[in-house]
Amino acid sequence: MFDNICKFIAETFSTDFATWLLGEPIAFTELSPKELSLEPIRADALILLQSDEVVLHLEFQTQPDANIPFRMADYRLRVYRRFPQKRMRQVVIYLTETTSELVYQTSFRLENLRHDFTVIRLWEQPKEIFLGTPGLLPFAVLSSTANKTDTLQEVAAQIDKVTDPRMQSNLMASTAILAGLVLEERVIQRLLRREMMRESVIYQSIKNEALEEGRAEGRAEGREEGREEGREEGIQEKARQIAINLLAEGMSIEVVAKVTGLTLEQVEQLQLTEGDRQN
Repeated sequence: MFDNICKFIAETFSTDFATWLLGEPIAFTELSPKELSLEPIRADALILLQSDEVVLHLEFQTQPDANIPFRMADYRLRVYRRFPQKRMRQVVIYLTETTSELVYQTSFRLENLRHDFTVIRLWEQPKEIFLGTPGLLPFAVLSSTANKTDTLQEVAAQIDKVTDPRMQSNLMASTAILAGLVLEERVIQRLLRREMMRESVIYQSIKNEALEEGRAEGRAEGREEGREEGREEGIQEKARQIAINLLAEGMSIEVVAKVTGLTLEQVEQLQLTEGDRQN
């Protein structure tokens, strides 16, 4: 869930990310891992953006991952093979605070090979970095701030100033979901008073509940197949319900698909079904 929302933010506000991470407002387009002629190591956490001169590789992590250094080196070589003339900036962004030493690893080493990359631990970053740029607002509550509730209130005030309704809606949904990592649901509901925000921020907990329900059903049946089937069915049903709520709030099919993890075809079918039901 958090991978999906971070990917959506980075792709939607790529120029803001370029200004933050590269120091210049470069316009990016998405680079599909398939263009590198190899299957992605882990596509759900991978964000590749490209311009004519540079490739920006982002990895958002909620938990420490020992495979990150190798993944950075591997993708650097893949991109070099495909675009030897392009510069590349690789950044791993850790969302939640941890004492693990893994989040301090900034290089991959193998005998005489060494590859360096950048690591950003959001809880060490000043909130001002994120409050001054629309596309970075959802990350402010995860920054180095003494009072996360007050920071979320500041973010809400900034989002209220956004004049584009769709951008405002997208920023509020993204902020609500990421704020769920560090704040209670009732606090987020109070500060971001939108029905779709409530639906979005509790999606992760709903997903976890669906997983547990699926496991319980599988154990009762005594078969691994039943456990897996129940788990997936529960996740899909909750995702469909959230998609219906987001569509009702006017969010686009593309945004709903990215936030919920459903395919465009599934979201379109839900939209048609709900339209027929209302008629």
